[in-house]
Amino acid sequence: MAKGYWIGRVDVSNPEAYKNYVAANAAAFSKYGARFLVRGGAFETVEGESRARNVVIEFPSYEQALACWHSPEYKAAKAERYGHAVADIIVIEGYDGPQPG
Repeated sequence: MAKGYWIGRVDVSNPEAYKNYVAANAAAFSKYGARFLVRGGAFETVEGESRARNVVIEFPSYEQALACWHSPEYKAAKAERYGHAVADIIVIEGYDGPQPG
């Protein structure tokens, strides 16, 4: 079964208030088996546009990734982000097929 992922690009306008969102999202992420693969860090935009912060979160399955997004726990956390950050987030199914070479 392919894993599920959240891919997020975020511009934070109020870093102090954004900390409340980061603290609040832990409940949902823990409940749905999330694991951060990328959480900020250095990056270089080599093509297209970017935001200041990038996040990739892995879930045991695509279904778990979607369930987390729609959960009451994450909705409460997301409310902490409003007005303090602008985000582009996708929930995507991982690839579990053949690889090159």
